[in-house]
Amino acid sequence: MSPARPDPRHAGRTGDPVELTRALVRVPSVNPQLSPDGTGEAEAIGLCADWLTDWGFQTEVLKTEPGRPSLVARIGDGAPRTLLCGHLDTVGTEGMEVDPFDPVIRDGRIFGRGSCDMKSGVAAILAVGRAIARKPDGFPGTLIIALTSDEEHASIGLLDLLEHGLTADRAVVTEPTSLALCPANRGFVWANLTFRGRAAHGSLPELGRDAIRSAGYVLAALDGYEAEMRRRASHPLLGGGSIHAGTIQGGTTPSIYPAECTLVLEARTLPGEGPDLVTAAVRRMVERAGERDPDQDVTVQTGLSRPGAEIAADHPLVQSLSRACRDEGLEPRLAGMSAWVESAFLIEAGIPALCFGPGALEDAHTSTESVSIEEIRQATRILERWVRSAGSAESTGPADATGPADATGSAESTGSAESVGSVEASEADPELPSRQGDG
Repeated sequence: MSPARPDPRHAGRTGDPVELTRALVRVPSVNPQLSPDGTGEAEAIGLCADWLTDWGFQTEVLKTEPGRPSLVARIGDGAPRTLLCGHLDTVGTEGMEVDPFDPVIRDGRIFGRGSCDMKSGVAAILAVGRAIARKPDGFPGTLIIALTSDEEHASIGLLDLLEHGLTADRAVVTEPTSLALCPANRGFVWANLTFRGRAAHGSLPELGRDAIRSAGYVLAALDGYEAEMRRRASHPLLGGGSIHAGTIQGGTTPSIYPAECTLVLEARTLPGEGPDLVTAAVRRMVERAGERDPDQDVTVQTGLSRPGAEIAADHPLVQSLSRACRDEGLEPRLAGMSAWVESAFLIEAGIPALCFGPGALEDAHTSTESVSIEEIRQATRILERWVRSAGSAESTGPADATGPADATGSAESTGSAESVGSVEASEADPELPSRQGDG
């Protein structure tokens, strides 16, 4: 018989971000779109709603789909409106080498599914919220906390909140960034390719046409296409784009020429590179591959896409959070987020946003997922200082629609530059490109 789960009310009473992290990890919230036994976010959202209500927040739970709620909680009044945002769904637990829902502490780290991505970031948000509620003196404006469902799949939670009017003057999404400030993120576009051949007995090549072989010509062209992507554009924080084959399916048995093959390509994109641009480029690559495959019969369709997005590195949001880092003894580091993150949707909605939170992207989704306790505490202190500084020497307003070149801004004013999920760039060379991360 497994031991009883500790009472989560204790974490709520203390408001300690480490205990809040552990309490959240104990609650399974695997995204059911990613795992057949996923239970969704309802229990975790309910727990957070209870805590926030007890602390004096006005809390609203929106049920986007059955068992898939998100919440918005508010305290204070007027401007500026400061938004702290995080998601509560996690990826699945198959293959984990640690108990996914027993948040043991070892070597200064908390282990368990979601400990890094991103229940520790949510815990930091909650701890800041409790601190503001207990000591509101001098806090200007409104603090908004948004906790979402389904970020790991289609972000139905945040999209629903935005459709219901969620807005703010500035926002931080507490994704795992190793406490780097990430004002830019890559996007992605899926291109769905369907190749048609002709089924025939394997001994009758004059009658058959191999759809898988036709796909092979396109696969062979990917290296050249990716090189073109990198020559075409390079971002000072994100490096160049990339493309890879995500899935391929075709054929029914080895002794039959395959009549169909489906291939899904994923392009990782820079801010400003939309799905139409990517799909058109893929079609040109397919046409060139067809020069070696005269019987090519293929359709190309745009699949799921998410935008790359950014605010300028010298945006007031970046500068104010950098000051909070320095005031707490942490030299601010500017970075690009190699993965897609929900801050992109906030920027698209006109809300200046960036990512900043505890944990390393390299530890997310792994079989031994964990997060540094010290980073949780540092993130909480920095975010509380930043929230309390709202309105002091920071102008707020809509997010800047910047191009790739604008992301450099005044990087020296914010510290060194690097890339989350990548090799670190030196302070003297802030334009070192990033590697592709896991997101």
